Formats: sequence, C-alpha cells, structure tokens
Amino acid sequence: MTKLHGNAVIGQSGGPTAVINASLAGVYLAAKASGKIGTVLGMVNGFEGFLSERLVNLGNYLKTGEDLEQLCRTPASYLGSCRLKLPDWKENDKIYQEAFELFEKYDIRYFFYIGGNDSMDTVMKLSSYAKKTGKEICFIGVPKTIDNDLLATDHTPGYGSAAKYIATTLREITRDSQAYFLNSVTAVEIMGRNAGWLTASAALARQKEGDSPDLIYLPECSFSFEQYLADLKKVFQRKKNIIVAVSEGIRTSDGKYVCESVASGKEDVFGHKYLGGVANLLANYAAEKLSCKTRGIELNVPQRCAGHLISKTDMEEAVENGKSAVQFALEGRTGVMAAYERVSMEPYQIAFSPVEIESIANREKMIPSEWISGDRNDVTEEFVRYARPLIQGEVDLIYENGLPKQLVLPREDF
Repeated sequence: MTKLHGNAVIGQSGGPTAVINASLAGVYLAAKASGKIGTVLGMVNGFEGFLSERLVNLGNYLKTGEDLEQLCRTPASYLGSCRLKLPDWKENDKIYQEAFELFEKYDIRYFFYIGGNDSMDTVMKLSSYAKKTGKEICFIGVPKTIDNDLLATDHTPGYGSAAKYIATTLREITRDSQAYFLNSVTAVEIMGRNAGWLTASAALARQKEGDSPDLIYLPECSFSFEQYLADLKKVFQRKKNIIVAVSEGIRTSDGKYVCESVASGKEDVFGHKYLGGVANLLANYAAEKLSCKTRGIELNVPQRCAGHLISKTDMEEAVENGKSAVQFALEGRTGVMAAYERVSMEPYQIAFSPVEIESIANREKMIPSEWISGDRNDVTEEFVRYARPLIQGEVDLIYENGLPKQLVLPREDF
C-alpha cells in the first residue's frame, strides 16, 4: 500500500483494562508526530459509535503533556467500548458500505482498533473488504486484553496490571485468612473463560515455598469435585488455612462449566455465556464435606479497572505498542496487529512486530501444558518466570482530595 495522507480514527472495544488508555495515548502521540496524519478522531463506543458518527477530535481534549500523563493513569476505556460483531461482508456488505462512506466523508486513511480477539475480527473483516474494493485505508489492530489469550504475541497490554492486582489481592486475602486458628477454605474466583492466564497469576502472590494460594484450578484442565476434596484434605495435613484460586471458566470432564448450575445461562452477541458463582460453589462444597469455615470471593471487574495498582512495565509497554502500531501503518501495512515479541528473558526485553490479523482473530492462546503442574492444581516455576517481569514497577498517581484523579471524556460533547 502506498504511503497515505489523511485523517486517523481510533476506537476501543471489548472489556476495558487498566492500561487501554495508555495504548490510546501511544497511538495519538505517534499519529500527531507523523506529519502524514491530520486530524486524529476518536470513536465513542467503538465501531458501533463510529457507525452512528459519534466522533470526537481528540486534539480538543488531549491538549497538554499533563492530559496524556493523566490519560495513561486512567483505567477503563476513555472513549467507551462496544461489543459489535460484524457480519461476513461476502454475505451482507450493507454495514461495510455505510462504514466506508463515512471513511470517505471524514477523509480517514488510518484506522486503529484497540481490543482483543473479537476486536481483531473487526479489523480483519474491514481490511479484507478494503482490499476487495480497492480502498486505500490502513487497518491496524492494537492488542488489549487482561485475559492474555491473543495468539502471536508474547503477552497483551492489560495483563500485567491485572496480574499485579490479582497477586496483591491474593496476598492480602491470605493474611486475613490467617487471623484465626481454625480450619478454613477461601475460594477466590478469577476471570478467564477458556484460558487460565489470570488465575495462574495468583501464583505470583507467594513469597516463599508453601505460601498460598495452595491450589490453582485452570480452565485448561477438567475439574473434578472428588479430586478437589482430595486436594483440600492433602493441604490440610500441613496447614489450617487454605486459599484456592479458581477460574470462572473451569469445566467438568463432559465440557460443562462448573458454574452452570448457578449462572444465568445468557449469552453475549458473540455467543459467550455469562459466567460467575464458581467460588461460592467450591466454598459451599468444602463446608459440606469438611465442616470447616469457608468463604467464596469473586474478584470481578476490579481485575480490569484497578488503576491504583497499574504495573509501570505494563503502562510503558502499552504506550510504546500504540506508537509501533502507527509506525506499521505509516510503512503501508494493513490488516496487521502490533504484537509483543520477547527478545530476552533475563534481562527482560521486548520488541514489537506486525503480525497478520488472520492468524489472531477468533483464536485463543492457552497456557502451555508444561507450565501446569503434574497434578493439574498449580502452575510451574516456568510460568512464574514468564509472568513476573510483567508486574514490575509502580506508577506515580496524581491525587485529588485523597483519591486518584482520572481523565474523563465529557459525555455532553457527543
């Protein structure tokens, strides 16, 4: 593709993270410095908002370096999000015709979409349609997901901060559980439908061998209540307070979600079932079988919006990743995602590379089997070595009246 001159549009899609706005800042900074991109527009509520022409000129809001510093420290999606599934343009291209008319109307030559698996599907379809119709527009995916389940990238922006929050919270829960000298089981439910990266990060909470969490159950392994009970009894032989880290997406050997008996059964537009309630199920089961004190804790959305525990490494990488996405677009690339490549483990070092979006969209990266313990209730030290660099460093927050100050897009402006 020839090097293009025109405007750019940026959107955020799917579940937010603590550093999704750092990626936005990176894209914005590089676009403004490019000399080839004019106005940088923001889609309010992702591609769904774009189709309704809910657009803002980001230059009217991100005026100073302080604004951008504040944006990087604000969790969740500054521009708002959506969960819009595009149809296959070969079967129904009406929505594509409407979108490309808007691209022409606003002289958009660069499209950046910050998101996960489903968002990369949007980038793939738009890029494919552009190639088919001869439209010269660059479509670039910028990775985002706390789930860390995107293929072709070492890790994803948002995962490090979520892992830092989970490990910190598990360590605090452990201290609380040890206050009383009696047998107890605390089950902590962590996000993760099919991939257990988030739940595995609970292992980072351990300060020494034998520390909690004592059991870690991942969706990559089938779950058995009988084995769970045996695992609890084994741990009780050496300690009184057990902490269990469990993924919301664990399944039994027949493929059913453990939480299906208490979950709503409803699905989102992508066909994903809403999950939840597995921590209480495991806690109640332990109480019934072992007659001990139990508690179920669901970490829920704070895993992705805990701005007070942003990983400095995660934030800085997200900014640089956004910049790299612009660089790939300026080189004439389209239909690619700006992926992370681990150059070195010790010292930890990464680089960014463009990866064809077809190899990423609608696929999931699972935890390698060799990073899961032989008895399927923990992770190995190899996983810890992989994940620990991602949670390093603390971010200096800006406080106002005793609370973190956050940058908010005025909703009355669109």
